[in-house]
Amino acid sequence: MPGTPPAAPEPSPADPADWDHELSAFGPDPKTAPTRAPAEPGGGPLASARAALERLSTWVPIHALARRHRRRIVEHLLALEPHDRYLRFGYPASDEQIHKYALGIDFGRDEVLGIFNRRLQLVALAHLAYEPPPPSPSQRTMAEFGVSVLRQSRGRGLGRRLFDAAALHARNRGVDTLFIHALSENRPMLRIAAAAGAVVERDGGESAAWLRLPPDTVGSQVEQALDRHLGELDFQFKRQAQVLSGIVDSVAEVKAHFDASDRETKE
Repeated sequence: MPGTPPAAPEPSPADPADWDHELSAFGPDPKTAPTRAPAEPGGGPLASARAALERLSTWVPIHALARRHRRRIVEHLLALEPHDRYLRFGYPASDEQIHKYALGIDFGRDEVLGIFNRRLQLVALAHLAYEPPPPSPSQRTMAEFGVSVLRQSRGRGLGRRLFDAAALHARNRGVDTLFIHALSENRPMLRIAAAAGAVVERDGGESAAWLRLPPDTVGSQVEQALDRHLGELDFQFKRQAQVLSGIVDSVAEVKAHFDASDRETKE
């Protein structure tokens, strides 16, 4: 949702279990996340290996979108149902407003991430909008996150995967706070933010969440570069498979035409 985010509040020392009480206002969670094994004190090689294996087992190819993908972005947003448009933008966006939004994305400043299915349909889309640099070095740098997933592709954790990728990208660009502005009824988005450790504040029909990001490391930079490379390979593979499928269909159509002509000649 567009708009200038307010200043991030200081993290509360309250017990993490209090978040369950805070989120109870949004209704029951239909899919409770499985309990993870506790991390090793201070981290360690086993904890790092366990985290790497977990990421690998749930890996989803995420593609960094550019200006050439603007048409696919428009098609994705237009495919959202009216209520989903309302949750994504905070108002019932019309087709004209969606076109204006897509044309206004600044790819030189912001980042747009997407997930494609085998038919190269953009089924999930995230927009990471970076705020202008603060006038004072002591002020926090911030980026705003927005996401949408087509109805037929939900229940697979794609929104969470895009959120994690966006947090990694923002972290590697020196941003220390990820901001989310959502309608209070957008429970999936708020649960993703809360599960990541964000501070969630509700103000009537609207909610805001702030996630503090750690500084980037060599490992985080390598992880982003690897994800970007694998995402591009996945996209090119799917595109070549689509081209090959089109050629096969064309050959089959030509063969069927000649077979029909032969039958007519014999008759």
